[in-house]
Amino acid sequence: MKREVVTIVGGFATALALARGSDLIASVPERHTGNLRTGMHSFPLPFSTPQITVSLLWHPRLDADAAHRWLRDVVRAICAAKAP
Repeated sequence: MKREVVTIVGGFATALALARGSDLIASVPERHTGNLRTGMHSFPLPFSTPQITVSLLWHPRLDADAAHRWLRDVVRAICAAKAP
């Protein structure tokens, strides 16, 4: 299989808007773009993709900050959840 990348955009919404208004396709995560893909044809990639690592970084002074700790816990929980 071969692909030809014709553009790179900064976000899923932009990629889908470009695909919606042209003959291009956009590779976007199903889990995060459901509403944006309404009315468009969707299909799984015909090949497997490698897993990615998501990392959290913060300044040590924020270790004890309750709001920041809550945010880190939410991000960890979302990343740990299995896709439906």
